[in-house]
Amino acid sequence: MTLTPAPKPPTPSPPGSSRSRPSAFRGTPTRRHRPRLACDPQMIAEFGAAPPGPPAPRPARGALSCWQSPPGPLEPATDQTGEEPPMSMSQNRIARGAVWVIMGLVVVGLIGFGSFNFGGGGQSIGRVGDTPVSANRYFRAVRARLDAMERQFGKRLPFAQAQMFGIDRAALETVLAEVALENETARLGVSVGDEELAARIRDIPSFAGTDGRFDRDAYDFVLERSGLTAGEFEESLRAEVARTILQGAVTAGVAVPPVYVDTLYGYARETRDITWALLDETALPEPVGQPDEAALTEYYEANPAAFTLPETRRITYGWLRPEDLAGNTEVAEDDLRTAYEARRSEFIQPERRLVERLVFPDETQAADAAARLESGAASFEDLVAERGLALADIDLGDVTEAALGDAGAAVFALTGPGTTGPLPSDLGPAIYRVNAVLAAQETTFEEAREALQGELALDAARQALAGMMPDLDDALAGGATIEDLGTEFGVTVGSLDWTGASFDGIAGYDEFAKAATEVSADDYPAIQMLSDGGLFALRLDETVPPKLQPLDAVRDQAVAGWQAAETRVRLETRAEEMLAQLAAGETLAGLGLSPITETGLTREADVPFAPAGMLEKAFALDPGAWSLATADNATAVLRLDAIAPADQTTEEALGLKAGFAGRTAQTLADDIQGAFATALETSAGITLDQPMINAVNANFQ
Repeated sequence: MTLTPAPKPPTPSPPGSSRSRPSAFRGTPTRRHRPRLACDPQMIAEFGAAPPGPPAPRPARGALSCWQSPPGPLEPATDQTGEEPPMSMSQNRIARGAVWVIMGLVVVGLIGFGSFNFGGGGQSIGRVGDTPVSANRYFRAVRARLDAMERQFGKRLPFAQAQMFGIDRAALETVLAEVALENETARLGVSVGDEELAARIRDIPSFAGTDGRFDRDAYDFVLERSGLTAGEFEESLRAEVARTILQGAVTAGVAVPPVYVDTLYGYARETRDITWALLDETALPEPVGQPDEAALTEYYEANPAAFTLPETRRITYGWLRPEDLAGNTEVAEDDLRTAYEARRSEFIQPERRLVERLVFPDETQAADAAARLESGAASFEDLVAERGLALADIDLGDVTEAALGDAGAAVFALTGPGTTGPLPSDLGPAIYRVNAVLAAQETTFEEAREALQGELALDAARQALAGMMPDLDDALAGGATIEDLGTEFGVTVGSLDWTGASFDGIAGYDEFAKAATEVSADDYPAIQMLSDGGLFALRLDETVPPKLQPLDAVRDQAVAGWQAAETRVRLETRAEEMLAQLAAGETLAGLGLSPITETGLTREADVPFAPAGMLEKAFALDPGAWSLATADNATAVLRLDAIAPADQTTEEALGLKAGFAGRTAQTLADDIQGAFATALETSAGITLDQPMINAVNANFQ
């Protein structure tokens, strides 16, 4: 079965004629000016027939006008028979929550964008099917993404740089997808009536006055700031609602099969018990010893990268540190006292406690845990583990009594390490453990004077250095060398061989490392600032290419490398021999190894000192089977003792699976909506006016 499209609308009459669209707030109209839905969204989703009866006329496109704040609540629209029109939005609850979100986004997205127009609202950057793509709409989409980037990076990026991130293309794709959906809703006759639209607009908080009710002045103000007329905004919102209805119908019933969720949860949460042992040099029948010359030469020639000096850049630099100036800087007494008062909370600290807080879902569970703790049936660590937490998850650090709120008095009543509770917390009833008592501390002004003097002197020195930058730059531009800066300005002059692996002195600064990496022999020295306020300039004197060192120069390093590689090979061979013995019934202890038992290992567990990849081996084994795990860092033999499937019925499991199912269903719905929009674009056809798009983009240059 196929949908019966609604007939095309009659040609709208000019404003002011008897066929002009009424305002959504004019009051209850005497005739139905706009139909609700030409077909039920569920029928759209199932590709069924339109509702019985004659097809509803396709809604006319036009702006609402003549807004008036109603004296009271508006009544539902009635047709000439006095009956409420069929398929009213008040009856249709599909995606109603999403519509609320969209209305909020529409309003927020418009505020602050300012007026923008290309010679009239009819300007477009193209069409999707029969529906034009407004230039203003594309402008606002780009502007919204630029604003989002500004919030992310903390500054406004130049438009050319934003284009490198694909901002304009992403905005265009979003707008085209939306217009494709609107083109389809127009074809199907999906719309929203004036009365419902008016009711929704009246409920938007951005349009409310001081009494919390819809205020015409607030409405006009918001739209004025957005650069839209009332009609444009209403049509935009009407399209948003219709689009959401269609999207909701397309993705209605999207759900993740329980077997899919259970399978993934079982995979992630099943555990393994293993027994394993690490092999080291003592497991070998004899020590590796020293290589002969032939073996050493072979190893050296097979691993040239290990013995090659990297490219070296010989650099001369000038460095002026804040400490170089701070020693001669005096700080006024008033400034010292002002700084002390500003940091009083740092110098005068009340008594504190090192506290851990274990929160429970309700008072009953908290009281039961406290009773078990007091009786010795469980330790505090046991209770933490039962909650599926680690001690790091519940650590509050050092806190004051006030910071603990209602629980503060009881916690601070403990004069030493101990537990107390259940006590209230912002997250629910909790048991608190005090690990240490930190006495109140007070540092007087006189005690803090020296430290304050040093810090303020450094601040003053940094300001002085910033003021010196122009003079130093002028000197270099006038032909002075870095060595001249040392003579004229007291700059420390030095040199180093830069390889990228140096971190001492000035080489430890990221700014210097970046400059040393990028400088060329043709560059003139320039003054740059370091992260601590210091200044530097550098000059590349020579670049020494990578060089393979002679064997005699790296003999000790080569011998150590050969021994490590030979040990690894021999350990792997010995481990293979042990596997055969273990399979025949020998024990790890009988082979001189120290067995280690690990239980409850998940796929993401961390096993200290184990070879990388050992867990993957364990999860691939059958119970009772042995295997070898080897990596550059270690060699081990392991046996799988048991497989424990995940418990799918615990409260935690049910909660995690429900959350995963919800997120996955939303992802699937998003993918379906994206594919649906793409299909609509392909079916309807897209025509773009690139010169007009360029004209819009030019407004951001």
